[in-house]
Amino acid sequence: MSALEVCDLTLSFGGISALSGVSIVAADGQITAVIGPNGAGKTSFFNVVSGFYRPTAGRVLLDGRDITALPPHRRPALGIARTFQNIALFHGMTVLDNIKLGAHTQLQTGLFGAGLFLGHARREEAELTRRIQSDVAGFLELDTHADKEVQDLPYGLQRRVELARALAARPKLLLLDEPVAGMNREEKQAMSRLILDIRRQWGTTILLIEHDMGMVMDLSDHVAVLNFGRCIATGTPDEMGRNQEVISAYLGEPGAPLAGQAA
Repeated sequence: MSALEVCDLTLSFGGISALSGVSIVAADGQITAVIGPNGAGKTSFFNVVSGFYRPTAGRVLLDGRDITALPPHRRPALGIARTFQNIALFHGMTVLDNIKLGAHTQLQTGLFGAGLFLGHARREEAELTRRIQSDVAGFLELDTHADKEVQDLPYGLQRRVELARALAARPKLLLLDEPVAGMNREEKQAMSRLILDIRRQWGTTILLIEHDMGMVMDLSDHVAVLNFGRCIATGTPDEMGRNQEVISAYLGEPGAPLAGQAA
């Protein structure tokens, strides 16, 4: 069963083609990696799936429902959440408040009730705080940092806060855009374990953009390779690690397998 199916996706900006006829399937409950050299169209692909870009042609299906024309602010309610290549947290706010922002689509209180913050609004906020602290902050080992301002945390923990904010939305489909960019080896290993735990704990379907080939090969069930806006190959990590067209596109020359694969 496919959680996400992208069919013949084309995206153009004037005379520039960012994506051309891209078709990628993310199976339910699996980790699908989207890889390729810089400028291959990976982030553009994510931006179409999350609704920030409207494709020139093609379709985006979530659990069989066509969401191609759905605006981005309505997609989280259907179970789509994402992180960003560059950290996009709100400085001056606490870790807990940053995480809670990810759950805004689940709140039922209207604007007037939220402004007065009485009765139902107060109870709903208290329940949300309890759930976030228990299910998300605790799970990602951020509970001891909940009251700290996010800018005071080291880089690796800020990355984890952004992941926690996405998880607060209880996503069916989680888009991770280079989740270990800028991390040291120990931080990368910790993040890799968390990603596997998320899939194991909640059965979340994960779509992953990542340049760390060792991580891609270790975590992914399925890999799609983009190059110059086209999907040139899909398959298992082992198949992609030995595909000479993929190696040539990614490394610029044929020869040795990608990192993480035996020769």
